[in-house]
Amino acid sequence: METSDMSMKTASKRRGLRYYFNIYFRIIAQDIKSKLSYRSDFIISLIGMILTDAVEILSFWLVFQNFPSVKGWNFYEMLFLYGFTLVASTPAQCMFDNNWNLRLVVYSGDFIKYCFRPVNLFFYFMSEIFDIKGVGKLFVGLSCIVYSWNKLALPVNFKSLVLLIFGFVFASLIVIAILNLASSACFFIMNSFFVLSLSNTLRGYARYPITIFSGALKFVFTFIAPIAFMAYYPSMAVLRPDNVPVLTWFTPVFGIVFFYISYKVWMKGALSYNGTGN
Repeated sequence: METSDMSMKTASKRRGLRYYFNIYFRIIAQDIKSKLSYRSDFIISLIGMILTDAVEILSFWLVFQNFPSVKGWNFYEMLFLYGFTLVASTPAQCMFDNNWNLRLVVYSGDFIKYCFRPVNLFFYFMSEIFDIKGVGKLFVGLSCIVYSWNKLALPVNFKSLVLLIFGFVFASLIVIAILNLASSACFFIMNSFFVLSLSNTLRGYARYPITIFSGALKFVFTFIAPIAFMAYYPSMAVLRPDNVPVLTWFTPVFGIVFFYISYKVWMKGALSYNGTGN
């Protein structure tokens, strides 16, 4: 593995972003073509994903039929946060969904094939699958945001739209980082599925405002498992512009740093992989 590691690093240095963008879009185009060849399966899966999100929205609505607000948050504000979470999760769903298969190829020994190609290992593995069904999550998320934006009578201007877009970008890095870290656990422990399951559960809490949690959970969800940056902090710049928390402006820092850490941990595990058997 040491020889392959050195050759891979040398090849990676010789190749720039243009090369990787070019090869990525070629791989994705082929993957999408193969998926669309089974149109019935694609359509059914897409509808199922949309209905799943719709059911969760319905549960929100039912709760607010009995309670006008939760810790000062009304239904439309909560719907905005939920929509924000869905949009921020779309890149992870579409481009990094192969993380869910990582433990299977590691335990079977098939991961070894990724170690002998002259491209970045992380890039090679992630580019293998593009889950186009994630577009359904994007559609539902944007619908929730537009609807709640209108009901809350939020101002529509250049500043708010720019803040919203930047919020999506850096919040998505948090979502991807959590998925990277959870999936990379398979390189270090045998039974790693519970880590993935736990990360998925934690991501579910991102749709709620951090103010409804206790002090200990606020700290955990902000600085240890920073799911508060998946929706609450970045959305506050648009949702409540007169009461923006200081940490909102640190969303880019948390997004970039956390993603970088997750990448380094993933690569450390991948480069130490020696296959299965003796």
